[in-house]
Parts: sequence; structure tokens; C-alpha cells
Amino acid sequence: MVFFSFCSLSNHIHLVVSVFGGQEKTKISKRIIMGRGKIEIKKIENLNSRQVTFSKRRTGLLKKAKELSVLCDAEVAVIIFSSTGKLYEFSNTSMEHTLSRYSRGLEMDYPQHSSDDLAVEQAPDDVNALKNELAKLRVAYLRMLGKDLEDLSLKELQILEDQMSEGILAVKDKKEEVLLEQLKKSKIQEQKALLENEALHKQLDEIRRTCKSPFLEFNPLEKKFLLSSSKAVSTSASEENEHSDTSLHLGLSTEVRRKRKSQKINHTCNDSGSQVASE
Repeated sequence: MVFFSFCSLSNHIHLVVSVFGGQEKTKISKRIIMGRGKIEIKKIENLNSRQVTFSKRRTGLLKKAKELSVLCDAEVAVIIFSSTGKLYEFSNTSMEHTLSRYSRGLEMDYPQHSSDDLAVEQAPDDVNALKNELAKLRVAYLRMLGKDLEDLSLKELQILEDQMSEGILAVKDKKEEVLLEQLKKSKIQEQKALLENEALHKQLDEIRRTCKSPFLEFNPLEKKFLLSSSKAVSTSASEENEHSDTSLHLGLSTEVRRKRKSQKINHTCNDSGSQVASE
């Protein structure tokens, strides 16, 4: 990631370029000194002079950045790495906020460079390895389906058969496990249903007992009516049985004939007694 900082120091125009990752490049434009002629800009060989110049220029750059942020209400961030790798930075808001905003600006300016494309460009070897792995997996999948077996030797076919047998056994074991689990759940549900059914029967019997006795106790007339009606029903049933047992006879019954015969005998006795008394 590259961060640019532009400022003006005492009629000198500087462009500072900081590169993240341990590398740094600094380009300084031609220094224009009015009335003094041109001075060649090159690396200062003297270490002490270089450090003094770096300290002065760094202080001036940070001062100008602060003034720019205050005067123009701008969001300014400056990142400086010394020749020894020491970091100097300034931000009027937050360095993390400014860097994230800078990253979003890069994504908006260069949308064609997606992260996937950058990954492909940076790691072609990894992509090729993944492609080869995908091709191997496809071949193995087809062979597990019994296809594309022409190039296999006898030993490879035997190994493939053993792998498929192990896979089939594993599938069967898993199938049996699932079936046993379902059977266990079904038995538990059946037992629960039986218990619920038994509990409902008990509740029904209890309701019948509790509802029958209070009705008869608190309604004696109703109880009497029920008893009389039951007797009437039994009497009618017995009469129906008697009528069903009788057969049709012509003439008087034996009981009627016996009564009439006794009446005739009594009448005859009375007549004879009255005759004797009159004589």
C-alpha cells in the first residue's frame, strides 16, 4: 500500500512516497532556490548530516501537515520511515480511519482489480495445484461410480473393489443403525400411546362412577321412577313370555268348566233343601 504526502517547505516542493512492506522510495523534486542557483539533489553521504537533515525536514513536514489540516479542515495523515526503519506518523483524526478510507477509495477507483483476480495473479502455483487436485477428485468419483476404468491395472482394480466394499459395508452399518433407532423410537411412542389409552380408560371409569351415584342420591323421585319402570318392563316381558307359551284352544277352559260344574251342584242342593223344608 502506498501513501502520498504533499507539502511546501520554504520555497521547496517535496513529494514523499511511503511504501508498506519494508521498502521505501523518496522522490524529491528539483529544489528551486531563488537567487542561489541550482543545487544538485542527491543522497547525503555524511551520516550525521543526513540524520540532522532528516530530523529538520521531518519536523517541518509534520508541522505543515498539521497546519494544512487546521486551515483547510482536511483529513491529513503522514507516514514516514527513516533509513533505520523507525516509524514517524501524524494524523489529525485517526490513522486507522484514514487508511481504511484510503483503501475504500482505491477499491472505488480500481474496481476491475478484484481480490480474486489479485489472488490468481499472485499465486498461480496454488491455483494450478488446486486444479490438479480437482481433476484427481473427479476421476476418483467417476471410478467409484464404475466409470473410466480402462486405464486401471489389476492391482488398482482390486484396491478399488476393496474400497467400494468397505464403503458398502459402512453404508449398511449406518442403515441398520438408523433403522434400529427408528424402531426404538416407534416402540417408545407405542408404549406412550398405550399408557395414555389406559389413563383415559381409568378417567372414564372414574367419571362414570362419580356421576352415577350422586344423580340417584339427589333425585329420589327419579330413582323411584326408574325402579317402577324397570318393574313394568320386567312384568311386560313376563307377560309376553306367557303369551308366547300359550296355544289356541277352542271352547271353555278347564277351570271355567270346573267352576260352572260346582255352581250347578250347589244349585241342585239348594233346590232339594227348599223342597224338603216346604213339605
